[in-house]
Amino acid sequence: MLAAGHGTRMKSQTHKVLHPVCGKPMIHHILDTLEEVGVDQIVVVVGQQRERVAAAVAGRADIAVQEAQLGTGDAVKAALPTLRSDTNTVVVLYGDAPLIRPQTIASMFEARETTGAAAVVLTASVPDPTGLGRVFLDDEGGVLRVVEEKDASVEERKHRIINTGIYAYRLDALQASVGRLQADNAQREYYLTDTLAILRTDGERVIARMVEDPLEIASVNDRAQLAHVEQICRHNIATRWMREGVTIVDPSNTYIDADVVLAPDVTLLPGTLLSGRTVVCEGAVIGPHTRLVDTRVEAGAVVQNAVAVESEIGEQAQVGPFAYLRPGSRVGKRVKIGDFVEVKNSNIGDDTKVSHLAYVGDADVGSQVNVGCGVITVNYDGERKHRTVIGDNSFVGSNVNLIAPLVIGEGAYITAGSTVTDNVGDDAFVISRVPQTTKPNYVRAWKARKQNQNLVKGGDDSGH
Repeated sequence: MLAAGHGTRMKSQTHKVLHPVCGKPMIHHILDTLEEVGVDQIVVVVGQQRERVAAAVAGRADIAVQEAQLGTGDAVKAALPTLRSDTNTVVVLYGDAPLIRPQTIASMFEARETTGAAAVVLTASVPDPTGLGRVFLDDEGGVLRVVEEKDASVEERKHRIINTGIYAYRLDALQASVGRLQADNAQREYYLTDTLAILRTDGERVIARMVEDPLEIASVNDRAQLAHVEQICRHNIATRWMREGVTIVDPSNTYIDADVVLAPDVTLLPGTLLSGRTVVCEGAVIGPHTRLVDTRVEAGAVVQNAVAVESEIGEQAQVGPFAYLRPGSRVGKRVKIGDFVEVKNSNIGDDTKVSHLAYVGDADVGSQVNVGCGVITVNYDGERKHRTVIGDNSFVGSNVNLIAPLVIGEGAYITAGSTVTDNVGDDAFVISRVPQTTKPNYVRAWKARKQNQNLVKGGDDSGH
C-alpha cells in the first residue's frame, strides 16, 4: 500500500491517509479490507510524516520507507526488500482509496494466479475519463497499451476504459520490471505504469480486470474528494444495515460510522449520528437528532434528541429529549432520563426516574428511586470529586442539593428544597430548610405611599 506522499492539496497538517472517513482513518478501511481478504503480508510504504503513519498501522502491517518521493515505481522498489521470500503475487494499491472492496482485491489475486499472467491491471469504465490514463485491450482481454491523457489523440480521449493504478504482479516480473524503470519524464519520477510496457516488450502477458463498481476506486486528493468519498462510504454502510433489517427513515440524513453495530428491528430517525464502536440492540429507537459515541443501547430503549458518550443504556430505558450522558454513565432497565438532565460517571438503577432539570454526577443511584426536578449532586469541592450513593426506593424531592461525599440509605425521603450534608439512614425522613418567616409586605406598603406622594406633588391644573 503506497502512503508516502503527504497530500499537499489537502492543505492539512494531518497526513492524507490519516484523515477519517466514516469515523476512522482511511488507511484503516484498506487494512480492514486486506485482512478480510486474508493476504499473507501487508506492507505500507511511508515517506512524509512516516512516524505518524507507521504508528497508525502498527501491529497490522510491515513498514517500508521511501526516502524521497520519486514516483510510484520508486515507492514499490522501496517495498520489495520487505516482501517475504515465499511471495507469489503482489497487489499494489493506494492509501488514499479507502472504498476498494474485498471481492475486488480477491479477484485480482485469483486472476493473476489462474491465468499465469505477469500482471493484472484493474480497469474501470467511467462516463468522464478526463485526466486519466486510457487502457486499450485486445479481444482476449489482454492489455495492448496504456495511454496517458497528455499523450492521447482526440479519438483516444473518447475511450472510457481507464487505468485505476491498482495492479497484481507475479513477484519476479515486478522485481525485473521495476529495476528497469527510467525517470525520463518532465517530473523526473519513476512511474509504476511503465512496468506494463516493459513486461509486454519482454513477451509477458498483461491482462485487465474490470471493477464492478467504479465508485469503489474513488480516491482522495483534496477536501472536496474527501467529502465525496465519505458520502459514498456512508451510503454503503446505510444500505448494508437496511438489508440486515434496520429501519433508516432518512438515509441521507443519518450518519453511521464504519465500526458501529446494529441489530435487526432497530429504527434510526433523521439526524441520528452513531460514532465509534456504538452498539444498538433489537427494537431500540434512536433519534431524531441524537448523537451516540462509543455507547451501547440495549433492546427496546428509546433515545431522542440526546447525546451519549461512552455510556450504557439499559433495556426499555428512555433517554431524552435534550439529555446528556457523559462518559461512564450506566443507565439501567426501564430508567427515565428526561429533558435537560445531565448524567456523568454514574450508575442509575433499574426503574429509576430522573425526569427533568437535574445533574447526577459521580453517583450510584439505586433502583426505583425518584430524583426530582432541579436535584444536584454537588460532587466537586474545588479540589477533588466525591461520590453520592442513593439507596433503593428513595425519594429525592425537587431542588435538593446533595453535598458529596454522601450516602443516603434505602427508602429515605428527602423533602424538596433541602440541602443534605450528612449521611442519611434507611427509611429516614430529611428536611433541611431555613424556617419560613412570614411578615407584612412592607415593600408593597412603601410603593403605595410613594405613589400617593407623587399624586399630591403633581396637583391639578390650578396648581393647588
